[in-house]
Amino acid sequence: MFTNDRRQAERTGRYGTPRAKYLQDLVTEFQQTTNEESKEKIAAHLANFAYDPYNYEFMRQLNVLELFLDCITEPNEKLVEFGVGGICNSCADSKNAGVIIQCGGIPLIIQCLSSPVRNTVYYALGALYYLCNPSSRRDILKPEVISLISQYAAAEAVNVSFSNLAKAFLDKHVGEAN
Repeated sequence: MFTNDRRQAERTGRYGTPRAKYLQDLVTEFQQTTNEESKEKIAAHLANFAYDPYNYEFMRQLNVLELFLDCITEPNEKLVEFGVGGICNSCADSKNAGVIIQCGGIPLIIQCLSSPVRNTVYYALGALYYLCNPSSRRDILKPEVISLISQYAAAEAVNVSFSNLAKAFLDKHVGEAN
């Protein structure tokens, strides 16, 4: 369920931690910990907050989108998965998409299309679906990217979800490019 100020106040209560402070604490903990499992849990937690428009402004202020992009560059496949998941959850918002594109996120997300982790690939497909716009088309609709997404679209017998999402991407972005 999406949050608003009234609902947030009800859920937090008089002595609860305000959302901005809670997210700041998560970011600080992520930056300070050296424990990989803790980083994974924090990244997953932040990615879950990324779906709610109520959190978008806080996430931009706290550079959480950049944190997600940093996760994508890690060798830890769980961090990559949660990083691109957070990007996917937040990039339908045009301001968030602008930050992701401006920070060089498109090539990182494209790399995720070749991940051995199914969720990572799925989140990357979803993120590219939302990030593809007139200003980013040239960076996303490269022949090698379209070829890979076309392979996912054709793999209906292997994975219907991938196939459907890939077909939706091609219908929306490649269909209109012709």
